Amino acid sequence: MAKALAFRQFVLKVHGRCNLACDYCYVYELADQRWRSRPRAMSPEIVAHTAERVAEHVRRHALSDVEVVLHGGEPLLAGRAAIESLVARFRAVVPASVRFTVQTNATLLDREFLELFSALGVRVGVSVDGTPEAHDRHRVRPDGGGSWAAVRAALAGLRSFPDVYGGLLCVVDVGEDPLRVYGSLLEFEPPAVDFLLPHGNWSAPPPGRVADPAVTPYADWLIAVFDVWYDRPSTRVRLFEELLAVLLGGRSGVEGIGLSPSAQVVVETDGAIEVSDILASSSPGASTTGLHVARDPFDSAWDLPEVRAGRAGLAGLSAPCRRCPVVSACGGGLRAHRFREGAGFDRPSVYCPDLVRLIGHVRARVATDLAALA
Repeated sequence: MAKALAFRQFVLKVHGRCNLACDYCYVYELADQRWRSRPRAMSPEIVAHTAERVAEHVRRHALSDVEVVLHGGEPLLAGRAAIESLVARFRAVVPASVRFTVQTNATLLDREFLELFSALGVRVGVSVDGTPEAHDRHRVRPDGGGSWAAVRAALAGLRSFPDVYGGLLCVVDVGEDPLRVYGSLLEFEPPAVDFLLPHGNWSAPPPGRVADPAVTPYADWLIAVFDVWYDRPSTRVRLFEELLAVLLGGRSGVEGIGLSPSAQVVVETDGAIEVSDILASSSPGASTTGLHVARDPFDSAWDLPEVRAGRAGLAGLSAPCRRCPVVSACGGGLRAHRFREGAGFDRPSVYCPDLVRLIGHVRARVATDLAALA
């Protein structure tokens, strides 16, 4: 099997619980509630099995490097000793360069964690929702209290560890002023910012997404930020960079942009091998494969229908998407956003009007600049 036909990113749910109760969380607040029956944390045995499976996959496909993302829940709840042991296990077993990243809410990100991540060469991404008011409205503790103060303190410490600081992740809230949100994020001097659309679908539309295709609140929001960023890029914004890449004839490394195949697989705390768990935000069990790291190689997941759908490119999209003039840029959007109860995923994204307008705007800005250089 060729190198291209291999998983390159392994998402490990090292802890299956969270110390926040974010109102848009696709793990705890949407359709999939299987976390309730799973172990709270990934055991050393499951870590060992997973490391061996990754090593097996690397050897079979002659991979020179892979990425392991420590996720949750809140991965830092696993504790420093467990994370250090996990990293050491993978580095000892996997015959390739292993890049580690952690995606955290940062409420537990103290100096001891930062020193550990610096020593281990682990990069950290932090979820933060722009302004203090927006953050404390969405990213709340179980008692309803906000988490902004703790995250702000953690980010102050993270900025002292540039080798660790990976960037910020912000879920778009169309009720917030986009430029104020962007400005608030820039105050933390992030090396990169990821803007994510809230997870929704045709049966459970995201906030502000209405049936009228002329109403494009998410495009309006993102265009406002894009224009400021494009004229004066103060940091990397991955969504915009990837759109520019595909519009200029390149490839995207981000799921939901372009037609590049997905090369990601997920391991849950109990060792279950799954496709992107974002799919379960639309339908419980949509990410299930029936495979487990104790008995199944990752290659067993590669040809499952759920995985094939993630790498099928244009052929895997609905008929309207295949006819769309911007399909090479949007790639149909995230598969989870195409779901409708009783009809599955064979339709355009619920964000289709927003994606079309955003891509059209970005393309026009680029075309104007290229014409000026001609």
